[in-house]
Amino acid sequence: MKNKVLLIDDDKELCNLIKDCIEEEGVTLEYVCSGDLGFQKVKNLQEEYRLLILDIMLPQIDGLTILAELRKNSNIPVLMLTAKDEEVDKVVGLRMGADDYLTKPFGINELKARVYSLIRRYTVFSEQSEEKSKIEFKGLSIDLETREVYVDKKTIELTNKEFNLLAFLASHPGRAFTKKQIYAEVWEEEYSFDDNNLIAFISKLRKKIDPNESSPSYIQTIRGVGYRFSMEV
Repeated sequence: MKNKVLLIDDDKELCNLIKDCIEEEGVTLEYVCSGDLGFQKVKNLQEEYRLLILDIMLPQIDGLTILAELRKNSNIPVLMLTAKDEEVDKVVGLRMGADDYLTKPFGINELKARVYSLIRRYTVFSEQSEEKSKIEFKGLSIDLETREVYVDKKTIELTNKEFNLLAFLASHPGRAFTKKQIYAEVWEEEYSFDDNNLIAFISKLRKKIDPNESSPSYIQTIRGVGYRFSMEV
């Protein structure tokens, strides 16, 4: 299926520029130029888009509200666009489920690189999800049925919680999760875990699966947010 991208931004001139540049590489792009139309598009999402490019500052309904609506039913990657250069705006978007961001003004080549990277991640993960039983990338293999983990074909012994944590993050490559979200998913209870203990838990898991502890390949720390599983294809 041809890659299709949805863009929601109120700057029509910018939308046309992005459309022209993205479609040079064989990607189809559709856009809407207001928050209310974007919200309805996301709420009734029927087309199988590979990526949503979303401006935060929109008339009628803002981008964060649209993002929250999208995340009720869809895990497609989201690239945020914002004219603000404040870290808090980026952190809020990442906490709500965005996958990446660009601050306006940005270079078109950087935009294209982010778009293709997110599409590639989503496409590979979707293909893996169809197999259901295994998650594999860059030397790491996770068997969801047997609960076995291999790094470079070597068996890695994990505790039950370590496996659940790894499987959860690896099932959403590129997406940042807060410590609270991780704890709720893996421990299945309200967040009451001391941050230092969670950090130590992550560190222990990293030592088992990552040969380069000083520069983790798999579980990465997102400053001010939490953690994400990074997949480079």
